[in-house]
Amino acid sequence: MRHRKYLAKVFFAALLALLLVGIVSAQTLKIPPHEKIALKNGLTLLVLEKHGVPIVSFSAIVKTGSAADPAGQDGLATITAGLLRKGTQKRTAQQFASDLDFIGGSFDAGADTDYTTISAEFLTKDLDRGLDLFTDAVLHASFPQAEVDKLLAQSIDGVKASKDEAEAVLGNYYGGYLYGTHAYGRPGGGDELTLKRIQRDAIAKFYSTNYVPSNTILAVAGEFNPAELKKKLEDAFGAWPAKTAPAVNIPAPATVKGKRLLLVDKTDATQTYFEIGNVGVSATDPDRVAIRVVNTAFGGTFASILNTALRIESGYTYGAQSFFQPQKVAGPFAIASFTKNETTVPAIDLALKVLDDLHKNGLTQVQLDTAKKYLKGQFPPRIETSGQLAARIAANEFYGLDDNEINQLEARIDAVTLESAKGIIEKHFPKENMVFVLIGKAAEIRPAVKKYAEQIDEQKISAPGFWPPAK
Repeated sequence: MRHRKYLAKVFFAALLALLLVGIVSAQTLKIPPHEKIALKNGLTLLVLEKHGVPIVSFSAIVKTGSAADPAGQDGLATITAGLLRKGTQKRTAQQFASDLDFIGGSFDAGADTDYTTISAEFLTKDLDRGLDLFTDAVLHASFPQAEVDKLLAQSIDGVKASKDEAEAVLGNYYGGYLYGTHAYGRPGGGDELTLKRIQRDAIAKFYSTNYVPSNTILAVAGEFNPAELKKKLEDAFGAWPAKTAPAVNIPAPATVKGKRLLLVDKTDATQTYFEIGNVGVSATDPDRVAIRVVNTAFGGTFASILNTALRIESGYTYGAQSFFQPQKVAGPFAIASFTKNETTVPAIDLALKVLDDLHKNGLTQVQLDTAKKYLKGQFPPRIETSGQLAARIAANEFYGLDDNEINQLEARIDAVTLESAKGIIEKHFPKENMVFVLIGKAAEIRPAVKKYAEQIDEQKISAPGFWPPAK
């Protein structure tokens, strides 16, 4: 029921945005001017002044994420980030939380596959106190043993609990089955076994090795005096000892050849959750904007071709979508949905037919125009706040993208034609080579789903880990 309510909210929001595109499509996207400063210790600072709301937002990227977790210790980067505010050299976890609450600030940290993010936000009048809290967590985390034990226990319980909801773990199984032993196939949050292997010494070592200035980008956006802010940042971070972090080399993943299927047996399931796809594209792929346009039409909105077929016309599901997840190297592409046990095969058959029709027929002019309008109307609200702007310019810096990524977005969207869309479909949307991952009641669906792939693998959802099977 929670999943249905969530999808309803998502699709309502998407539909509302679609209705409003005519109002906002005239907007011209521009990243406000900002300054890049390189400190002597190697820290990259990005400073963006934005007046109107008296808030200052911090967004830091440590250029090491879960892809760098040591073998057998998946979750290390995530646990390290989660402990930054749980005790420093001068504050306990409770004191940090109290000081943060006193000024009404926010602080959050987490690890993605490619990098770790640390964000914070404070009122301009509380900038000095907020900066002290931010630097204390980033530069002086102490990792008290009690806090380490608590977070690891909570994380292990969280993994176990998540397996009660197929939707919550489908991505972990899909990533593991698609990428195998590649770094992108490992669960960033860890699993029941890898989390148990993580010790405080490993956390402290990961932190001291990777949380160094030359490996960090710090973007600050909001209402402030630029000269004063730069002086405060240089005072706060300038003494951070210079050090070089080991390079994280992530090889380009190979596209899966042929068809293979993983069936994850959840014996009490009344629905089948599935993802179908292959390796997608990187964040810097030259076709990235055109891919976004085509995917928006295919499976990116409530009115998309895929959702229209699987939800609106057939009633097989409450929602179907497709997505590309661009990363440092090629992230995944997937078609994702869920359906009742008895309609598993009809729903998957229809999803594959819609994909096949996309290859045969391409997009219509109406579908292409609607996708363009949707994207141009949807994107501006994502770079309105100081927090959004700080996160955006930090991510662009990490991936080596410049301001034209935003400033020329509308022109690049408009440049997509029916002919170029057809080429994008042939190049980037899978046709013959596909990976299938299903979570459902194997006893009911196993015989019927064998037709989809030459290679069939099976695992019980109660087994530790995701895929490959834990050892």
